[in-house]
Amino acid sequence: MTALVELERAGSTSALERCTGDAQGFLARTWGRRAVVHHGAEPDGFADLLTFDDVDRLLSTTSLRAPAFRLVKAGEQIPESGYTRSGTTGSRPVSGMADPRRVFERFREGATIVLQGLHRYHEPVARFARDLELELGHPCQVNAYVTPPGAQGLPLHDDPHDVFALQAFGRKSWEVHAAPAEPHRGPLLAVVEGGDAIYMPEGTPHAATTQETLSGHLTIGVHVASWRDVVSRAVRDALAGDASLDGALPAGWHRDPAAMAAELERRLAAASSALEALDVDDVADGEAMRFLSARPSLLRGALVETMELDAIGDETVIERREGAICEVRVRDGRLIVLLGDRRLEMPSWLEPAMRRIAEAPLFRVRDLAGEVADAPSRVVLVRRLVREGLLRPAG
Repeated sequence: MTALVELERAGSTSALERCTGDAQGFLARTWGRRAVVHHGAEPDGFADLLTFDDVDRLLSTTSLRAPAFRLVKAGEQIPESGYTRSGTTGSRPVSGMADPRRVFERFREGATIVLQGLHRYHEPVARFARDLELELGHPCQVNAYVTPPGAQGLPLHDDPHDVFALQAFGRKSWEVHAAPAEPHRGPLLAVVEGGDAIYMPEGTPHAATTQETLSGHLTIGVHVASWRDVVSRAVRDALAGDASLDGALPAGWHRDPAAMAAELERRLAAASSALEALDVDDVADGEAMRFLSARPSLLRGALVETMELDAIGDETVIERREGAICEVRVRDGRLIVLLGDRRLEMPSWLEPAMRRIAEAPLFRVRDLAGEVADAPSRVVLVRRLVREGLLRPAG
């Protein structure tokens, strides 16, 4: 058995630190290169993200629908008809709803419960995934796998994205082979318990083997953007305005390769000139803006806060919503505010106020007087940002 690579917990509470123990060391030596097993210092290190009781609640009280969950046994999908039911909602037929009694019976018989896209409907996981996304700069998705004692996990396979496997409760045995960029080695054989984590780069063969105890782990898929993605978008955008490229190839072009080559050379030269004219700073900023305006929303409490808008005045204490993003950009004379799941375009004169808001986790509305002299205008601005989900009345 190959010795396990163990990372020590550095004590930080950042999402990446929790997964790896040492975020800086992980990024410098491990990210995208090799698989590692991190034994956490706290046995309940991920219990805040998912418990067995959470799984029970989601399946028994929320009418969860496929494909938000599924059941597998010994690597084979169990037909949905064996654990879902149909019903009506508002007189409209609804299918694929979890039938708790049958789901739990299949679980007792050895089926693994898979909660898919958990970052979309379980708030603790949604916040953790958001934090990890912002640290890495890459989108994350989260599934949970809950396996009963004595059941067979998934067979040896690999994933088309990087993976963090976080043991939330119970214990699981893993077999982790070399990542594509690793030198040849024997498999890592690890038994992970609550608070432990495994990192596997894209394409790492791995399997979860038979275990004797209940196990629940989160699989965080990190969809790493590549330079090919960035360059492809840049080329597409640079050539988007050249309508001549939409023209059809001339009839009979395949019979005159020399003429085809000459015309292609001319068009490629024009495309090259268009690419050379690109402002790389604008391209890089555009990529950041795209990422910071396309994340899933985190709006817990926003409905309640809409009922408090009229009570916001110049003396109201305001705080940043937990997990909220606020990045301020100025492009072509326009003020753009990136809120994670959207972008706002605002009058450019609000730039000083928005930069102050972006830097302040807590403030009183009248604290913006230096940037917005008119009290009613300050209140209007803050109310707008509460509606947008960036701010909330403190407490």
